[in-house]
Amino acid sequence: MPSCAATAAATSVTITTDGPGCILQGGAATFTSFSNLTIVCFGDMPMDRKSLRPMAERRFRRSLYSNQRLFVRAIRRPRTCMERPMNRLAGLFLTLTALFAAVPAAAQDKALTVFAAASMKNALDEIDAAYTAKTGVKITVSYAASSALAKQIEQGAPADVFISADTDWMDYATAKKTINEASRVNLLGNSIVLIAPKDSKVDNVSIGAGFDLAKLAGDGRIATGDVKSVPVGKYAKAALEKFGAWQAAEPKFAMAESVRAALTLVARGEAALGIVYSTDAKVEPGVRIVGTFPADSHPAIVYPVAATTTAKPEASGYLAFLRSTAAKNILEKYGFKFLVSPST
Repeated sequence: MPSCAATAAATSVTITTDGPGCILQGGAATFTSFSNLTIVCFGDMPMDRKSLRPMAERRFRRSLYSNQRLFVRAIRRPRTCMERPMNRLAGLFLTLTALFAAVPAAAQDKALTVFAAASMKNALDEIDAAYTAKTGVKITVSYAASSALAKQIEQGAPADVFISADTDWMDYATAKKTINEASRVNLLGNSIVLIAPKDSKVDNVSIGAGFDLAKLAGDGRIATGDVKSVPVGKYAKAALEKFGAWQAAEPKFAMAESVRAALTLVARGEAALGIVYSTDAKVEPGVRIVGTFPADSHPAIVYPVAATTTAKPEASGYLAFLRSTAAKNILEKYGFKFLVSPST
């Protein structure tokens, strides 16, 4: 039987014979099926090729298979010192990937959607950032006119908390059974002011009996929220009616979809005057306050807040934070009046 030796090779198995009676005569045959293994055989084969060919082929195949199993483990390249920690790190990475794959579902549970009056934006953005940093609960806010938000909630919009700029629209939502009445709190107060573009010549307007807004506006427009539905517009109309100035001024009004839209019209100079909340005027450098409406010239401006009937459990913690000292400090910085005693 031929003697065999094995050496490492890249991609082939080479059989070399040198006997005159070998089945594979006069040269070499290369079999390209076994990687990292070279087998070299030396020796004579019987001269009777016809009778011994089947037996020799079987012996050759058995020998080749046996040698493959014997030497394949021996010739594998040993791992380097760098590969071992890298393999362990790869395993750790896969484990962590599997663990974090389960996190999104839990993270989604720690998120709230808040529907808030447009005038709340700057202050509420700061409050929400503080709340998320403290609790890890992500807050997504939809800002718009309270009227639009109340109707969206009625139509099934997925809100957890509703902050209205007046009690009327919170009452509307409550009547539609979309508000958790037990969670309702009258949180904030505000005031309405008369504004003009920052470079306007209008200044220091006294608002009271005999106030003539139409004359003051001249040929310009007066911007405010839609007086039929947007809270700031409703407050503005009530005040002007009290002073007898509504009828003359009404044709000059540009009714906006929200208080922030009205604010923008004045800041761009597209309206000569505007009636907005004092908190809005303070955050817009393109306008300046030229007069303040007396608090008794319109219904009290109250911002109620409540959880919806479909709110997640985390909503209660968010509502508690809105009543906290931390939230109070932020809201008062922006000019809101805090109407409740801080809870913490």
